[in-house]
Amino acid sequence: MDKLDGQIERVVFRNEENGFCVLRVKVRGHKDLVTVTGTVPTVNPGEWLAADGEWLTDPRHGRQFKAGAMRMSKPDTLEGIEKYLASDLVKGIGKEYASRLVKTFGRDVFDVIENSSGKLLKVEGIGKLRKDRIKQAWDEQKSVRQIMSFLFSHGISTTRAFRIHKLYGDKAIELVQRDPYCLARDVRGIGFLIADQIAMKLGIAKDSDLRARAGLEYMLGELTASGHCAYIHNDLLSRTAELLEIDLEIIERALAHAVEGKRLILRTDEQGRELVYLPKLFYAELELAKKLQVLQHGKHPCPAIDFDKALAWVQQKTGIALAPAQQGALKTAVASKVMVITGGPGVGKTTLVNSVLMVLKAKKMRVALCAPTGRAAKRMAETTGMQAKTIHRLLQYNPGTGGFVHHAENPLECDVLIVDESSMIDVVLASQLFDAVPLHAAVVVVGDADQLPSVGPGRVLQDIIR
Repeated sequence: MDKLDGQIERVVFRNEENGFCVLRVKVRGHKDLVTVTGTVPTVNPGEWLAADGEWLTDPRHGRQFKAGAMRMSKPDTLEGIEKYLASDLVKGIGKEYASRLVKTFGRDVFDVIENSSGKLLKVEGIGKLRKDRIKQAWDEQKSVRQIMSFLFSHGISTTRAFRIHKLYGDKAIELVQRDPYCLARDVRGIGFLIADQIAMKLGIAKDSDLRARAGLEYMLGELTASGHCAYIHNDLLSRTAELLEIDLEIIERALAHAVEGKRLILRTDEQGRELVYLPKLFYAELELAKKLQVLQHGKHPCPAIDFDKALAWVQQKTGIALAPAQQGALKTAVASKVMVITGGPGVGKTTLVNSVLMVLKAKKMRVALCAPTGRAAKRMAETTGMQAKTIHRLLQYNPGTGGFVHHAENPLECDVLIVDESSMIDVVLASQLFDAVPLHAAVVVVGDADQLPSVGPGRVLQDIIR
């Protein structure tokens, strides 16, 4: 890995969202300014940069240094100090006041701002308001640097440190010292294993209750990623004890504390087995079951029809004679609030869905079609001749909030919802989808229980069939 250090002359670009920046740096031994790219929480002209990374040649921008780690320090030359103060570090100083500050205090200017800010009033043009603004901005910068230094010292990369500071702000050090495992819960890219390493450096005991609880949540999360909505109590304890290399009794106490604190949920199933749930999955499963019960006991929105006439009309329009099983399914689909159409390839699911759609459209029903993936939605649109959307697009996912526009308080505008490839839907997404179904609407669930399992927890189609 190469190293580079020098004075930052110019900040060409900086992304406030992720900290990525493009800098022009004066480096000893280089005639021209060097372009440096990397991620850093704050950066100002005049600062001294020490970076680790590699030299690359960009096709458009030429030779540049791509930094994996960047460390900033205050400048120690008068030129650098003046440039630093004239940057966006403190709004309202600008070049003129930066020059006056350096002329008045020289290299002591930083110490004056930090420890004797009242002396700033000696500088022509600086009154109490400007003095307070300079001091406040300086303290904020100092706080950021302390936080970043703390995170770097515990092996956290610049990019992740930036995310942590953005999430926790000035409380980052306090929160991480109190519970380093919060990083695994809250920060994308930091899992339990990294958080555990940080915890060990901070002196968290290997057999602490804090570590045991975090280990339980991590292990259960790993198991749900394999498709489980919950896991058998004793098996979870054993696997967690093995992972953490601590006694089973400690894990048992930690589970009791986690349940008491509502971090985990313990329930007994119909077979008498004790199961442990992550709250998100427990409530998703519970709410989905409740909504299905409410829906299936309602009245179908489609007006009553003469089924024999409707069947003859459909068969005449399509030129396809429906098999007895398909005829029975069609009759159920236009009368039942919740119906499942299932079976392997070639059994006639598509023909049946199109027949159902013909009847519903003839009765002026508002029908929404969706599937879990873009490919499945496209295929559904091709086979039905109607618009089909992914579930996320139908519910209108909002990346800013991480939620959906459509939910129980703002339901979908449809009378019938048809969901294809339902075996691919996990329990959380299914719960969110059914939450957005209006109470008067009917739902037709289509899929092959033996194909395309969901990548997330739960086997929704199989459970509905059962």
